[in-house]
Amino acid sequence: MQVPASIEGVEELLAGQGYVAARSLSVVVFLALKLGKPLFLEGEAGVGKTEIAKVLAEALGRRLIRLQCYEGLDAASAVAEWNFAAQMIAIRSGEALGREGLFTEEFLIERPLLAAMRPQAGGAPVLLIDELDRTDEPFEAFLLEALSDFQVTIPELGTVRAPEPPIVILTSNRTREVHDALKRRCLYHWVDYPGFDRELEILQARVPEASEALSREIVAFVQRLRGEDLFKKPGVAETIDWAKCLLALDVIQLSPEVIADTLGAVLKYQDDIQKLAGLEAGKILDEIRKGL
Repeated sequence: MQVPASIEGVEELLAGQGYVAARSLSVVVFLALKLGKPLFLEGEAGVGKTEIAKVLAEALGRRLIRLQCYEGLDAASAVAEWNFAAQMIAIRSGEALGREGLFTEEFLIERPLLAAMRPQAGGAPVLLIDELDRTDEPFEAFLLEALSDFQVTIPELGTVRAPEPPIVILTSNRTREVHDALKRRCLYHWVDYPGFDRELEILQARVPEASEALSREIVAFVQRLRGEDLFKKPGVAETIDWAKCLLALDVIQLSPEVIADTLGAVLKYQDDIQKLAGLEAGKILDEIRKGL
């Protein structure tokens, strides 16, 4: 499928996959697709940054290639590594003669960045570089070349350049600042928590079997939690997960007992769970119902 030719086309594309995007996000996605520039998304965990890449790949019929970042990630782990075990077997069996015979595609283990530079059936892939803030500055410096020229170099084989630049989505939870030099290569967007109406629309799109009354209570309660001094505020992902849990329990409306039983779907730290217990869920429920 071809990339959308308008912002409205992007909105329809995302909505078709159940992703309800703010207008500002649809605009920057459209520009990234049209200009062929990487898109850098920052925001709290669970607000839908990673989901953008998944939705684009699914909607466009492209392959999704994911590079999950972590502390200590290096270029070799991101691009390609040699299968030393297979090379040793080849040496012993006499199948590989000389250095040239050992360093060929046959013995290469392809990693995400190299895979993204290869020709793909159906069009350029979607390359998701997820949680970039977990890596360190040397890896960021390496990415500068890869994303500037859309190529990677394997010393033994040479440079592999993408025949068609991949659609690149980078995400960061902002546990540390990513270097400005890398951000300048990208279009940037901060993905914030949605307001009540948009989060309700998201929930209805992702969990349509939930009644409107229950959905409104869920969203109102989560929105109220985000206003509290919590160690980790619940994201949209937690809102969706909580709704699914409540439906699995045949819950029709929220109650203090139901909230206590399912709190692990919303809050992920014991200190936050204890804090909510001190806030009295019943009192919060009464307050939000008055506003609905």
